[in-house]
Amino acid sequence: MDTPRDDDFEFDFFDDEPATAERQSTQRVRLPRRARRGPRRPGGPPRGTAPLLRLVLAILGAIALIVILAEVISSCAATSKHDRYAKYVDKTNTIASQSTANGRAVADALTTPGVTVSQLVEKLRGIADRERQLVQNAEDINPPGRLRDENQHLVEALQFRVSGVDGLAKTFQQTSSSPSSKDAALLVEQADRLLTSDIVWDDLFKEPVKAQLEADGVHGVSPPESQYVANRELINETSMSRVLERVHGASKGGTPTGLHGTNIVETKALPGGNNPSQTLDPKTENTVVATTDLEFAVTIEDSGDSQEVQIKVTLTIDRSGGAIVQTQTIDLINPGEQKTVTFQNLGRVPFATKTNVKVDVEPVPGETKTSNNSASYPVIFSLPG
Repeated sequence: MDTPRDDDFEFDFFDDEPATAERQSTQRVRLPRRARRGPRRPGGPPRGTAPLLRLVLAILGAIALIVILAEVISSCAATSKHDRYAKYVDKTNTIASQSTANGRAVADALTTPGVTVSQLVEKLRGIADRERQLVQNAEDINPPGRLRDENQHLVEALQFRVSGVDGLAKTFQQTSSSPSSKDAALLVEQADRLLTSDIVWDDLFKEPVKAQLEADGVHGVSPPESQYVANRELINETSMSRVLERVHGASKGGTPTGLHGTNIVETKALPGGNNPSQTLDPKTENTVVATTDLEFAVTIEDSGDSQEVQIKVTLTIDRSGGAIVQTQTIDLINPGEQKTVTFQNLGRVPFATKTNVKVDVEPVPGETKTSNNSASYPVIFSLPG
């Protein structure tokens, strides 16, 4: 039989178990940690702004790179444009120089003393052949796109020169067998093509190229000039008629017929500046102000009845240590015509001492009276006041 003590014992045992479990559960619960005291680390940017900042920096860098690349590309393009134009102008310069030389050769052929018709025709045909080659050279050029029309006009100018020179040769050839009063007019018609070539060159090639270079901002590059007819007087009807007389007379051989000769009309000293010009007198002492711009102008006249060509005029200033000597050439002068040649860049003249300035004109073929081909002027050169 159970005693009360035994009952109490069992009760206490089962009553203590829940208490023990509650204590264990309580021990497992962690209390929140207290925050550490002390200085806090500086906080960074909010987590959402860092990617945005990197994106902005990347965009700015890309923009800067694009600007730099654009500047480089623009600079390279400008350099490339300048080089293309410069190369083109260099090629046309060569053509211009050679064509201008051909123009001088035509003038020389027409004014060569004693040249016969057959000799003149041969010379002109050779010049025309050289000009044809220049046409081919111009056609072979690959111009910058904006100058294609201008390059075609360059070709056209050269073609006019070929046509004109070749036409002169053919017309002179025709006159050799059947001279006519109309021959001079026919020669002028052919020579007009040479004048036209100069107009086409200037108005349709040179000036438009210059304008295009300026429009494109290309500096230091200039289109070439080329003047084929330097002396228009040579190709007028009067001169051409005299050329025909001269070359036909030479073709017949023998001594030139008719009256031939030149004479000195006057010699002037041109000090320049505010100093007046003065006509020198061969019979009195002439005081000449010797400025750095001092020039002498000599006028001669064709005193015969024939056209004269390639007349050499020489100026001589006596001085110790060697005379100053210069020579100029008059290409062509017609009967009764006067022409003036100018001597400049004379160098150091003798000062304050009497000297002589002498002018000599070379006699032309068939000239018999040569006493008026020379003149000597006593001169004292003074310093500018």
